Amino acid sequence: MADEIKMVNVKINGIPVSVPEGTTILDAAHKAGVKIPTLCFLRDTNEVGDCRICLVESTKARGLVAACMYPLAASDEGAEIKTNSAKVLDSRRKTLQLILSTHDRKCLSCVRSGKCELQKLCNELGVEDEKLYEGFRPEYEKDTSAVHMVRDNNKCVLCRRCVGACEKVQGIAVIGPNNRGFASCIGSAFDMGLAETSCIHCGQCIVACPTGALYEKDDTYKVEEALADPEKIVVVQPAPSVRATLGEEFGMPIGTDVEGKLATALRALGFDKVFDTDFAADLTIVEEATELVERVKNGGVLPMITSCSPGWVKFCETYYPDQIAHLSSCKSPQQMFGATVKTYYAQKMGIDPAKIVCVGVMPCTAKKFEVTRDQSAVPGIPDVDISITTRELARMIKRNDIDFAALPDGEFDDPLGESTGAAVIFGATGGVMEAALRTAVEVITGEELKAVDFTEVRGMQGIKEATYKVGGLEVKVAVASSLSNARIIMDQIKAGTSPYTFIEIMACPGGCINGGGQPLVDSEVRNFVDVRGLRAKALYDNDAAKTIRKSHENPSIKKVYEEFFGEFGSHKAHEILHTKYVKRSING
Repeated sequence: MADEIKMVNVKINGIPVSVPEGTTILDAAHKAGVKIPTLCFLRDTNEVGDCRICLVESTKARGLVAACMYPLAASDEGAEIKTNSAKVLDSRRKTLQLILSTHDRKCLSCVRSGKCELQKLCNELGVEDEKLYEGFRPEYEKDTSAVHMVRDNNKCVLCRRCVGACEKVQGIAVIGPNNRGFASCIGSAFDMGLAETSCIHCGQCIVACPTGALYEKDDTYKVEEALADPEKIVVVQPAPSVRATLGEEFGMPIGTDVEGKLATALRALGFDKVFDTDFAADLTIVEEATELVERVKNGGVLPMITSCSPGWVKFCETYYPDQIAHLSSCKSPQQMFGATVKTYYAQKMGIDPAKIVCVGVMPCTAKKFEVTRDQSAVPGIPDVDISITTRELARMIKRNDIDFAALPDGEFDDPLGESTGAAVIFGATGGVMEAALRTAVEVITGEELKAVDFTEVRGMQGIKEATYKVGGLEVKVAVASSLSNARIIMDQIKAGTSPYTFIEIMACPGGCINGGGQPLVDSEVRNFVDVRGLRAKALYDNDAAKTIRKSHENPSIKKVYEEFFGEFGSHKAHEILHTKYVKRSING
C-alpha cells in the first residue's frame, strides 16, 4: 500500500496554503498566488539556489532561506513565511547591488534591454545604477568565434543557467565555471572559444540566460542589405514553428497562431516573394518516407533517423560518427527549400540562381551553422544565403515601425507557399514522425489512411515510443527531444539493442517550438507555465483545420515532381534534395 501523502500547512504572507511534504517554498507560494522573484532557478535545468534573490523569512527557520531550494517538512507545520518583509527586501536589494558592482551596465545598447531579468528585478526593487559597492570589475573580450552566437561575460551574473542547459539538458557540457573569486567566469575548458569546442549550436544556453551575456549573431543587416539591392531577388521562408511563437514578441498570448500576420509582415518588409518552409517540410516528408520504405524493403540501414535538426545532425557527426549511416540523407526543410528555389523555381521563372537571395526565418540558431555546410544544389551557390531567428525577425519588424498586432491576415505566394497539416506539425517534437507516418503508411499499404492522427508520438516527454501495424509489417518508432535523450537512443543503436525501425530526434527539448532562436520567456513564466505545450497546441490546431493533411497530397508538391523532379526519390531529387555527412572531431 502506498504511503499516505503527508501535508504541511503554512501561511505565506498571511495566506493559508497546504502542500505535500517536500514541496519547496517557491512552489507553495505559487499555489498561494504569491510571486517570489528568482534569478538562477530554472526548473529542470538549474536548481541550485546560488543567486539568493528568492530568500524569504520563516518563523520555523533560522535566518533567511532560499525559497527555490527549501523543502517544507513536518517541522515547518504552522510556519509564518514572509516573502516581502523589510529584512527580505533589504537582502534582495543588497544582492542586486553586489551583482551590479561587477556588471557591464550598458542597458540601452543591450539586445536584452526590456527583456532582461536582472533589469526587471532592479526596476521592481528600485535598485538603480548605484556605485555603493564599486570596486574591481573584471573585463572580458567577447567570444565571437562561433558562427551562431556571441558570449559576453561582462554581462554574466554567474547564475549557471546556461551551464545547466548545456550539461544537464543537452548533455554537451562545453561550458562551465572557470577560476575562483573575482576571477570566476563561465567559459569553455582552457578558455577556448566556442568554435574550438564540440558545441552543436543549439542555442539553449541563450534562451536559458537571464541577461544579455549570450545572444545570437545578428544577421538582419545582411537581409536589409539584400533587400536594398535592386539586382537581387530576395525570397523568404518562415519555418513551421515561427507562426506559433512570433506573436509573443508583440504581446500576444503564448500559443497564438499568427500565420496570416506573419505573411503580411514579411511582405511589408519588402521581400520579393514570401514563401513558406512548410512547403519544403512536405517535400522532406515525401523524400524521407520514400527513403524509409526503400530501406525497409531492400535491407537498408535501420533504424533510420530524421535529419531535420542541424543541431542533432552535428551532434551525431561529432559524438556518434560511426552511426552516421542511420541518418536520413534528406536535407532539412530549410535547405530543401533553398535548393528548390535555386533550381526548379529559378528555371521556371528564368532567373539566374546567383541573383536569388534565400532567407530562412528559423526557430533555431543551429540553422546559422547549417547554411555554411557544403551541400549546394547549384555548384558555388549556397542553398540558403541567410538564416535569421524568430527574435531577429521581430527586431526587423519593430525597426520598420510595423504594427504587427494590427496587421490583416495575408497569404503565402504560390507555388512554394502551399502546404499541408503534416508540414505545420514539424515544429513540435513528434511532428516529423507523425507526418512521415501519414505518408509512409499509404506508400507501404497502397491504401488510403483514414485516421491521420498518430497521437502516441505527441507530447513533451523526452522519449516516446510506439508500435504500429502497417500492412504485414510491425513498425516500431521512437521520438526523442533534447540531446541528453538522444544519447540514450544512440547508445542503444551503438550497442545493437535498438528495436526501432524509424526514429525522430530533435536537438531542443520539445522540438522547434522551444528552439534556441525563439522568443525569450522569463523564468517566472517558464517555471510554472507549459510554454512548449501551448506553442505545440497552436501547430496541432492549425493541422486539424487544414483540408489536406498528408504531405504527398499537396498539389504543389505533385506539380513540382511532375514538372521537375520526376518520381519521389528520383535520381534528380537525390542530387538536389539529399546530402552527405562528415565525421567530426569531438574537439570541434
